[in-house]
Amino acid sequence: MSHQFRLKVEDTALLVIDIQEKLLPKIMQAGEVLRNASFLVNAAKVLGVPVIATEQYPKGLGPTVEPIRGLLTTVWEKKTFSAVAEGGALDFLKSDARIKVVVVGIEAHICVMQTVLDLLNQGFHVFVCVDAVSSRYAIDVKIALKRMQQAGAILVTAETCVYEWLETAANPAFREISAMVQERMRQIGPDGNASLNK
Repeated sequence: MSHQFRLKVEDTALLVIDIQEKLLPKIMQAGEVLRNASFLVNAAKVLGVPVIATEQYPKGLGPTVEPIRGLLTTVWEKKTFSAVAEGGALDFLKSDARIKVVVVGIEAHICVMQTVLDLLNQGFHVFVCVDAVSSRYAIDVKIALKRMQQAGAILVTAETCVYEWLETAANPAFREISAMVQERMRQIGPDGNASLNK
């Protein structure tokens, strides 16, 4: 049964926006963004959720960072800030009947926000993963998240997405996903604020 506010493996795609080598080091909480985006990409691969990615002018900003780059099969280069303005990612989502899109990436107030607004305008249900998006400055993240939510996007976290995709502990992938969750907990640490930047 379809539900516009619930993520399902069969109707969802994960969109990774511009997590690139020369851009990520300038971003607030870069380690957290990378850790959570990588967690989502790995879980999506295990569960069969399509993962697509974009790179903004990679000649200047470099390719998608590892370990994400090594997990990707579909990457579109772009010059427009919106990841769906030039057609490639949008055409894929439409052709694969993916009506829900989980969005991660950078920067929250530029490429992420413009992508989310365009997806909403195209009739998609958009879920913005707040612990896997960021910008250079806190005010830009805060206002971008507020604007996206006001426009109709649903704010989620990485772990929320993964457990919605799983649906049940009886899922054959539960043990593998559970191991990934435990590893992520070790990376984050007991206070929940550890960063790969430290």
